[in-house]
Amino acid sequence: MRTFLAYARCRNVSDEKFHTMNRYGSTTERKYRKKATRTRKPRTARQTSKLPTFVGEAPATPIPVKEAGQFGRINILNFKPTAEDGVYAARVEIGEQFTVSAQVFMEGRAKVGATAVLKNPRGRIMARVPMQVENAGLDLYTVNLQAGEHSTLAPWDEGFDDVKKQLGNWKVAIEGWEDSYGAWLHDARIKVDVDSDVENTLTSGAEMLGRWAGTRDSNLDAAQRKTLRDAAKQMMDTTLDAKTRLGFADNAEIEALHESNPLRDGLTQSADHVFHVERPKSSFAAWYQFFPRSEGAYIDENGKKVQGNFHTAVSGLERAKAEGFNIVYLPPIFPIGVTNRKGPDGALHAGPDDPGSPFGIGSELGGHDTVDPLLGTMDDFKAFCQRAHELGLEVALDFALQCSPDHPWVKEHPNWFRTKPDGSIAYAENPPKKYQDIYPIDFDNDLEGIEHEVERIMNLWIDAGVTIFRVDNPHTKPVRFWQDVLAAVTKKHPEVLFLAEAFTRPAMVRALSYAGFTQSHCYFPWRNTREELEQFLQETNGEGGFYQHNTFWPTTPDILTAYVRDGGVAAHAIRAVLAALGSPSWGIYNGYELIENSQRSDAEEQSQNEKFEIKVRDWSAADKIGISELLTSLNDIRSKHVATTSYHNLTILPSANGNVLAFARQTDAQFTPDGKTDTLIVVVNLDPFNQQQSSIHVDAEALGLPTDHPYHVKDQLTGREYDWSWDNFVSLAPWADVAHVFHVELDDDADADSDEANE
Repeated sequence: MRTFLAYARCRNVSDEKFHTMNRYGSTTERKYRKKATRTRKPRTARQTSKLPTFVGEAPATPIPVKEAGQFGRINILNFKPTAEDGVYAARVEIGEQFTVSAQVFMEGRAKVGATAVLKNPRGRIMARVPMQVENAGLDLYTVNLQAGEHSTLAPWDEGFDDVKKQLGNWKVAIEGWEDSYGAWLHDARIKVDVDSDVENTLTSGAEMLGRWAGTRDSNLDAAQRKTLRDAAKQMMDTTLDAKTRLGFADNAEIEALHESNPLRDGLTQSADHVFHVERPKSSFAAWYQFFPRSEGAYIDENGKKVQGNFHTAVSGLERAKAEGFNIVYLPPIFPIGVTNRKGPDGALHAGPDDPGSPFGIGSELGGHDTVDPLLGTMDDFKAFCQRAHELGLEVALDFALQCSPDHPWVKEHPNWFRTKPDGSIAYAENPPKKYQDIYPIDFDNDLEGIEHEVERIMNLWIDAGVTIFRVDNPHTKPVRFWQDVLAAVTKKHPEVLFLAEAFTRPAMVRALSYAGFTQSHCYFPWRNTREELEQFLQETNGEGGFYQHNTFWPTTPDILTAYVRDGGVAAHAIRAVLAALGSPSWGIYNGYELIENSQRSDAEEQSQNEKFEIKVRDWSAADKIGISELLTSLNDIRSKHVATTSYHNLTILPSANGNVLAFARQTDAQFTPDGKTDTLIVVVNLDPFNQQQSSIHVDAEALGLPTDHPYHVKDQLTGREYDWSWDNFVSLAPWADVAHVFHVELDDDADADSDEANE
């Protein structure tokens, strides 16, 4: 093994120049090699005195990486998250806590360290964060990061421009380096303890501290450099015993410098990995759906239903606001076709007073760019959006790319539709289901023309006040079509979000997410057993959450499962808790508060479906049921606890009872407004009929909670307080409490201990 002194002399470089070479890599090294070949004058005594006086083993030196796939001096593998060979960027909401990991290692017994480097869209380094060893045997390192500052501002709010500046493609790189101090200290403690090769060991350590003090990469201030140099000098005092000399390098002050400003030999950086940082509500959102024509609807003196409009629909906005939701979602508001109009529950023939399905879009009055006159005018809709914004609500509009036989496109663009051999236009089918009132679009003849028209229409509604589109059945259109359209729309309006209503194969849902859909409907309504839910919660909140933001809805106008049908109020409460706390994004279809759970005999959806008729509701009944109060409480919990905002902080907790599900959400102290770790523990009785009891195991050490004494938890739903520890008993009855939502309340000292445990 060459000594450091010999290494430096063979290249004719000083200690300072050697570090520069070590830091900046091959270009500088070649420069020094070139200089080393020149004839040099003998050194003066003054020059010689500047050479390192400590002798030790040579540190690892960088190996330049000139092309993709080459290893550097330190090996960095298996960066996560990644998908499709890194073609599509991982996605996070601004300020959302997220985790990255990588395997970092080098040859032999050498120790390594790892640092994550976070850069904003302009390439500025915003953070260098030490990574922690997750699994030493696998050389796996992890770190929690945060891109930008968490915000709840909407696009129209003052200050949103500052949020906008933080959006875009951030980058994360991993720096690996030889941990010379850590490796030396490990061996030095053993050798001093057994009195083996002590003098060489201490001399090597002293040289290392001196070199550390002169290293620019460590960013040491003058006092820190002096601390290291003084320690190095004291270590060389042979009048002292070995343990005392070792103590000058093995103490809390030097260890603190090793944590904050380490000596990083052989520094190697991975390629940059892109994270697309999106605006508030791209991940963390609470949706509320209602039909404007049902808001304010009533039955007149002749027994006929009189539909509501955008003026009366303000009541829906006020109800959504009162319950704590922040997005209102409207079904299509365009003119409804007459030809083949469907009757109640999708009957083939409509009566003269049947309003038809808003998904049968288009009539002689207009198409996707026209407001249904029965709802009002475009100015009425703009006023509706303005009122929503005043209440702090965003307006999401359903965009169903399909047509009634009466849509203007049928005559203006007949090549946009597929015809049968007999020359008639083919209506939509999903055998045995038939949708005679809907013509699907054919994308094979004029893809570019259809794209431009859809872009025009979306921009029109954005100008009117829409900030989000919920796209109906996007999986029945080419993924590339959506990729083109969404890219064009967001280039002009980067604040606009998109929700994919794609209850279809997992591969298609993921492809739509890659194409630009911000959130996705998912299989949550059909995941009811503990095993199903545990698996789905981990899928939603795991690595897949970087690419596909599942939004949890207990019901929709198209979905009413047997669990909700049969379980009554308790089932509605259970599914609301799971939806609100199981995913950062959740939604409720109005009428849920009234337990509208009558199911059609031939379909897994509501009877008297609001898609085909106007609903006249008595909202005063909701106060007697209690679900609206629960929804309000859940949204209040979500607004107060940052732990609910991330797709990357959920841990399943073992439960002894198959009917009881438990999980924790935790956000580290450095990512919370008050600087304290935010931990929620959610326990849910999945049985809507019977009381269930269980023990819940909490790995206190893994969650950074006290391990030697109980800690305090407070139920955010009831206010009741308990002491918890490793194993805890719960009893939940559907006629009392279907769930606990515990907040772990630690005092300042306990929280500080927790933070140290997490470091």
